[in-house]
Amino acid sequence: MCLGVEESFQEAKPREAECQQTEIDARTFYSRKQETVRVIPSDSEDSELEKDSEEECTPESGEPCVTQHAVMMENIRSRLKFVNKVEDVKLRKRKSQLYSKEDESAHNNGVLRARLAVFCVVFRLINCLLVQTSFVPDEYWQSVEVSHRMVFKYPLTTSSSAIWLPRIIQALLAAFADVKFFFLVQSLESRDVAKWTFFCHLCSWFSWYCCTRTLTNSMETTITCLALFYFPLPGSKTHSRAVAVMISTVIDCIFYERWTVVQFNFLKFNIFYSVADFYGSHPWHWYFTQGFTVVIGPHLPLFLYGCTLAFRRYKILLAAVIWTLVVYSLLPHKEFRFIYPVLPFCMVFCGISLANLKAWRRTAAFMLLLSNLVAALYTGLIHQRGTLDVMSHLQTLCDVRGISSPLQPDVLFLMPCHSTPFYSHVHCPMKMRFLECPPDLGEEGYVDEADRFYDDPLHWLRTSFPYKSSLPTHLVLFDVLEKEISVFLQGNNFARTAEIFHTHFPEGKVGGSIFIYERH
Repeated sequence: MCLGVEESFQEAKPREAECQQTEIDARTFYSRKQETVRVIPSDSEDSELEKDSEEECTPESGEPCVTQHAVMMENIRSRLKFVNKVEDVKLRKRKSQLYSKEDESAHNNGVLRARLAVFCVVFRLINCLLVQTSFVPDEYWQSVEVSHRMVFKYPLTTSSSAIWLPRIIQALLAAFADVKFFFLVQSLESRDVAKWTFFCHLCSWFSWYCCTRTLTNSMETTITCLALFYFPLPGSKTHSRAVAVMISTVIDCIFYERWTVVQFNFLKFNIFYSVADFYGSHPWHWYFTQGFTVVIGPHLPLFLYGCTLAFRRYKILLAAVIWTLVVYSLLPHKEFRFIYPVLPFCMVFCGISLANLKAWRRTAAFMLLLSNLVAALYTGLIHQRGTLDVMSHLQTLCDVRGISSPLQPDVLFLMPCHSTPFYSHVHCPMKMRFLECPPDLGEEGYVDEADRFYDDPLHWLRTSFPYKSSLPTHLVLFDVLEKEISVFLQGNNFARTAEIFHTHFPEGKVGGSIFIYERH
């Protein structure tokens, strides 16, 4: 210590200013009403002073006892300039970095969400406009054709909104699912992995080809992305599966107008009754050797590498992919679109793989984008577009109906059943007919109309139209059929009026072009 308590006050005075911080432990108290600084000795020195004062202070009269401790403290207070001075204490305002970071993060998240939503909406609307081809008949015959018959009842006015509106709605739903998918991956992985996963998801040629179509599988994939976000996964939200199943069942019952469980119906018709076999079958290994490879496309190397990197973290997703492929492999009837809903699962592994490619990341991303872009544009704008273009051509016949003519339009499609859309793309009640192919529900020796026609086209035409008055005015057929029925066409004065491109890869009964013949 600089000064001992036992030293006299006179000896301490020259050195008081120098040592006051060492000898006195100042405790400062502030208040808004009165601000007074009190200097209090430290606990150890205070106890020592009190001990000395008790020894030295021995009052022998009624006068108050003044101790050395009291004298010294009073003198120190008198020398402090700011003692008993009332001042307004100005507290410095500090903005909490913790709260500022939270506010900034919430703001950035909101901006990101808004920008991402706008981008996805614009992207999927462009996607919708650039898909102008046909994929499978169910795209129309399990969606827009059914709703058209229920709602419009063959309107008398033509309108393109009935064609585009369902697809635009599907595009908006797909955009909503895209946003949720990005934030799901961001909650599970780093921002870098989420970015590359989202990139892989958007540049998938099969997603581009399918997600804006009015297919049940497209809706299934959209709902799968939403389910990944809302249902139990590490970092995602949790909701009751039972509630989802109940809501789905209620909706199904409303539209079926009776109590039904569509999951059981699926098993009954496709497995117990084997109705799906009627539409074709493939070997058991088809999904592993062809189907999955085509659907995932150029992403396949990234997917395989990503599985080695993130197998332990996302084994539940990988198990879902394998389980789906195995279960669908047990069914004889197989299609690419059936396994489309597992594609978002695969994109998680592709994104992780691409994020871990340090040296070759940009090169791999460029090659992935380029290869998918070529496939997406070709399948969306060129491959199998004839079945839609022919309906646009036939739509012009609706104008002929209003003109007094001895022959009203009567169109017969001599094509595999459901090859084209129907009234949903024509929008007028002119007479049209196609070769029917209802499934076999157990009838012995059952053969549908389309099979009977292709067994002997000429015989079918002659027996179906024995009189010229019963002949249709227009025939629509693939070019591969023209040679077989050329005698019938010439004998009944049919002339080709249009040739429409369909595909570069004709197969079986499906030709590369579609012909329209008109009877004169």
